[in-house]
Amino acid sequence: MKLLFIHGSGAPGAFWYYQTSYFQDSEAPSLPGHPEGQPCTSVEDYTDWLRGYIHDKGYQGVVLAGHSLGGAVALKYALQCPEDLNGLILLGTGARLRVHPMMLTMCAEGIKDREGWAKSFELQYANIPPEIASKLGQAMMEIGPAVQLSDLLCCDKFDVMNEIHQIKLPTLVICGSEDTNTPVKYSQYLVNNIEGAKQVIIEGGTHVVAVEKPHEVNQAIEEFVCSL
Repeated sequence: MKLLFIHGSGAPGAFWYYQTSYFQDSEAPSLPGHPEGQPCTSVEDYTDWLRGYIHDKGYQGVVLAGHSLGGAVALKYALQCPEDLNGLILLGTGARLRVHPMMLTMCAEGIKDREGWAKSFELQYANIPPEIASKLGQAMMEIGPAVQLSDLLCCDKFDVMNEIHQIKLPTLVICGSEDTNTPVKYSQYLVNNIEGAKQVIIEGGTHVVAVEKPHEVNQAIEEFVCSL
């Protein structure tokens, strides 16, 4: 069994630092354009890339964990190729991911004003250890606002609300109680429509709960993986 973590919009694979450090032999690849190569322009294309990655590596029995955009990729993968997977972990994501126009505007303006754009994720990472926040901030600056904008547009077009009932894989849904990007009601919809899905709400966590409260997130993931 292989535990594979997929990051969110404009982020690096290092977003999952606390998870890959804790779970032996787990992996968190950076999606194309983050920063190497060209970013994909749809969730479907990112899913195709991930399928090629998994098959090229020869991984079997994958437990696929995704945050936000990464959760959309995980859901699409589960719908298209469930035979590749042993389970799903969906963190801070939803069956539909409409993006607030202000976020799109912020990224578009950030292409010309990178410093102003950078302040947005500095605020987002305010509740995590400074050394990790600094590393993630540097990585996001290297990836840049244009890639984040492209990713958010991928999210904005994503909608599998009428399909997710087809997913029959063991599924864990995690959300921070204070997540305003993908609020608890998004997670509840997933749990209500994926048979047997388990929900864990992390009190006090926001959209980046995996780096804010890694102990609680890792405990939930460990219990889920051990149950498979």
